[in-house]
Amino acid sequence: MIKARITVTLKNGVLDPQGKAIEHALDALGFDGVGSVRQGKVFDLQLEGTDKVKAEAQITAMCEKLLANTVIENYAVEIG
Repeated sequence: MIKARITVTLKNGVLDPQGKAIEHALDALGFDGVGSVRQGKVFDLQLEGTDKVKAEAQITAMCEKLLANTVIENYAVEIG
């Protein structure tokens, strides 16, 4: 089995209303000094097999087709 973690984040310059709402909520809860919050997604996958090169290609295809909106989001893949 191959385990992978995909982290999807908004590209710089893309507005993040959820991050802004979290930032305001943290301030309202008394957490001072939080300058900026950016919200993202994390996917943990397990793939059958042991070929890391094949797994990375497969995960890239998954990200490009479904897991990330590459117009406004970046993604990073960690294979363990």
